Amino acid sequence: MLTTFKATAVKLAEGMQVEAAARGFKIILDEPKDLGGTDVGMNPVEAVLCTLGACQAIVAAAFAQARSFAYESVSVELAGDLDPDGFLGKADVRNGFQEIRYTIRFKTGESLEKAEEFAAFIEERCPVADCLANGVKLVRDRVVVD
Repeated sequence: MLTTFKATAVKLAEGMQVEAAARGFKIILDEPKDLGGTDVGMNPVEAVLCTLGACQAIVAAAFAQARSFAYESVSVELAGDLDPDGFLGKADVRNGFQEIRYTIRFKTGESLEKAEEFAAFIEERCPVADCLANGVKLVRDRVVVD
């Protein structure tokens, strides 16, 4: 059974600021000043990195007990390579990330081998990683003019 998640993104008046909302929660996304923004929030591609890391940490928390993996803390460090010339139309390169690298760090008494096995499980179960690795069909429902 499919579950539908919904969100909105509304461009604000100042700079490149956008208010994104889902289920009553809101975040402000923006661009750094050198890209025309006001630098009051992370930019969308930084948010993608954060979303991937958050999803992996949540999968760890959701399944650690069932997978008999004990840890005190988990964090994910991420870096993604993107050539802004694609977005700016200056070069014929991909607009989005060309590669995302991440390190999952556990504070645990478990062995490295067991931590690597659990990390592989996290990678297999993470919905955001699945979206990024396998792509998602994007469908523009409609355009509305008010």
